[in-house]
Amino acid sequence: MWHLIVQISLSFLGTIAFGLFIQIPVQELVWAGVTGSLGWTCYWLLFQMGTGSIFANFAGAFLVGIMGMLLSRQRKQPSTTFNIPGLVPLVPGATAYQALELLIVGHRNAFVTKCFHVILLTGAIALGYLLAQLVAEQLNKNHYYKR
Repeated sequence: MWHLIVQISLSFLGTIAFGLFIQIPVQELVWAGVTGSLGWTCYWLLFQMGTGSIFANFAGAFLVGIMGMLLSRQRKQPSTTFNIPGLVPLVPGATAYQALELLIVGHRNAFVTKCFHVILLTGAIALGYLLAQLVAEQLNKNHYYKR
């Protein structure tokens, strides 16, 4: 349980730090932090349950995309205010660093494998976010036609 609290707290703080870096409105920092921590918590819990990092990244990015859509409507802000910082905890930076380290020490086969994994992870994030945007678009379209 303690480990989960640490994961949620650090993802929240990391998202807020990136939000400060890209200068999102100060009043939206907490909401962006919530978005990032929810996306990371989704990823982390699914990964801990054994689903694998690719599906867990997909699901986390999907949740971030949905949260961004909901918050943009509620807070009257562009969805990118919440989505861009919210996706940062999911970015496979450590895995990419490990790939470069393998290249430097000369383990070319391991480097190619690790690079392929990074590509799959980033693709899963992109697809999860894209699917969330498509779902949001369909919901908006259905909402406007029912009026």
